[in-house]
Amino acid sequence: MQELWSGLPRFLDDPLIPLDNNPVKRALLVVGRKNHYGSGARRCCEVAALFYSLIETAKLCGAEPKSYLLRATSEALDHPGAVTLPNS
Repeated sequence: MQELWSGLPRFLDDPLIPLDNNPVKRALLVVGRKNHYGSGARRCCEVAALFYSLIETAKLCGAEPKSYLLRATSEALDHPGAVTLPNS
């Protein structure tokens, strides 16, 4: 828990950060069932799930997914471990 503590104040200070990610999970189930049924490569499915999660989260926050992914990727490369939340 101590390793995760740095993210907790951000969660408490910003009321726009949702308590859970159930809407994203619901969207992923629909897309995942359709696109990954019968896929034999576990790693491919894991990477696809990561990107689907990021894209659906961006949509729910009103951000344009492509712009968000570009910004988040750039931020992650420049500052490993940084958390970049989508915003409109």
